[in-house]
Amino acid sequence: MKVTLSGKGTIVEPAAEVTVCYEADVIVVGGGPGGHSAAVAAARGGARTVLLERYGHLGGMATGGIVIQIPHMSDGSPKAQIAGLTQEWLDRLDVLGGSLHPRPEDLGSTDKDLVKQWRRFFGNVKEGRIEHTAWVDPELLKCVLNDMIEEAGVKLYLHSWGTRAFIEEGGLAGVIFESKSGRRAMLGKIVIDATGDGDLLQSAGAEFDGALDRSLRSSMLALVFRLGNCDFQKYCDFQESDPAGFSRVMKGLTDAAGTVLLPLPSPRNDVMWVNNWIPDLDCTRVEDLTTLEVTMRKIMLRGHAYMKERLPGLEKSFILDTAPQTGTRGARRLKGEYTITEEDIRSGVIHDDTIAIIPRFIPKEGWSPFFYFPYRALVPARVDGLLVAGRSFSSDTAANNMVNLIPHCIATGQAAGTAAMLALRSGKAVRKVDYKELRDALRKQGVPLP
Repeated sequence: MKVTLSGKGTIVEPAAEVTVCYEADVIVVGGGPGGHSAAVAAARGGARTVLLERYGHLGGMATGGIVIQIPHMSDGSPKAQIAGLTQEWLDRLDVLGGSLHPRPEDLGSTDKDLVKQWRRFFGNVKEGRIEHTAWVDPELLKCVLNDMIEEAGVKLYLHSWGTRAFIEEGGLAGVIFESKSGRRAMLGKIVIDATGDGDLLQSAGAEFDGALDRSLRSSMLALVFRLGNCDFQKYCDFQESDPAGFSRVMKGLTDAAGTVLLPLPSPRNDVMWVNNWIPDLDCTRVEDLTTLEVTMRKIMLRGHAYMKERLPGLEKSFILDTAPQTGTRGARRLKGEYTITEEDIRSGVIHDDTIAIIPRFIPKEGWSPFFYFPYRALVPARVDGLLVAGRSFSSDTAANNMVNLIPHCIATGQAAGTAAMLALRSGKAVRKVDYKELRDALRKQGVPLP
C-alpha cells in the first residue's frame, strides 16, 4: 500500500474498498462475559447474531484472564440474586466437573462446619453465612461457552479484532474488523460494544468518559498466573493456625515481589492462581500494556521464589501458566441515558428499568444491601443502534469500581442482547424498548428482578 507523508507526524492512507463478509441483525464485538451473554440472549430470541472476538477463545477475563472466581451472586440469604446465564455457566460446568461452589441448599447457612469449610475460599462467607461464589476451570469454561454459542446459532468469528463502527446516512450501519484475512466489514441493525474498554464508542459517535481514579482497583492492570503442584488446604491451615505469622509472610511477599500478590484457590486443591495489582498503567495505551507484560513476569519470578520458600503448601509448586489476556479492570465508560453513581449504590433506589440485582459484596453501615442496575446505563445518550455490555456502562469511577465484576458483566450482556432482540421484534430503537417487556423477558430467562 502506497501512503503519503503529511509532514505533520502522520501518514495519509489512500481510500480503499472493504469487503462486507456478513450481514446480521445484531453485531456483538467482544466475546467476554458481557459479549458472550449478549450474543446468546439475542440469538435465542430469534435475532440473526454475529459475535467477533479478538482471541481464539471466548470468556474474556473468566478464561483468558484466568480470573476464575465468579463472585458474590448472593447476599448470604438462601436465594441467589444473580442467576440467568451466570447460573447456566455453572450448571453446564458442574456436568464436566469444572466448578466448585456451595450447594444451592447450603446458601445462607450458618452451620459451623460449612462456614469453616467455605471460609477458606475468599468470598464464600459473608457475615457468617454461606454466599454464592463459584470457582471455575478456565479451559472447561471455554468449551462450555463454545457450546452455548453453537447451540444458539450465533455466527462466530474468532481471531477477529473489531476496530471501529461505521455510520451510513446518519445511522450506525456496522463494524470493521481486522484479521488474518485482512480488513473486513459487517453490516448490522444493532451493534453491541462488549469490548470492555469501549473500543467502538468514539467511532460510533458516542460520548464517553475515560477518567480513572488511580486509587481504585478498577484503574490497575494485572497479569494473572497459576501455580501447579500446590496444597491449598495446607496453605489454609497455616493461615488459620498462625494468622500473625501469615500476615508477616504476606507482607514479606509484597516487599519481595514489589507489588501485592494474592494466591487464591481453584476447583483443584493442587492448583492456585495469583492475582495482582499494577498501578499507574493505562489499558488503552499499547506502551503500558507492553510494560505490564514484561514487568509482571519479572515480579512473578521474584514472588514465586519467595512463596516456595516461605508459604506452606507451595514449597514444591511450579509456574503452570500466565494469562494470555491482560487483566484489565477499567477504561472508557459510556455517557448514557442514565449515569450510575456511588449514591445509587448507597441508596439502593429501584429503577423502573432494573435489569439486574447486584448484592453488595462489602457490607457498609447505612448502605443498601442491593444495587438495582438500570437498563438506561447501557444506552448511549444520543447515538441510536448502539448498546454496551460489560464494564463500559455509564457510571462514575466509584460506581464502576463496585459493579464491574464477571457476574455483573454477564447480567448486563444478557440484558443488552435481550433488549436488542425486543427492539428488532417491535421495530423500535433500542432506547425505546418497553421496560416491562424487557423485565418480563429477563424473568423468563431465570433472572431475579424486583
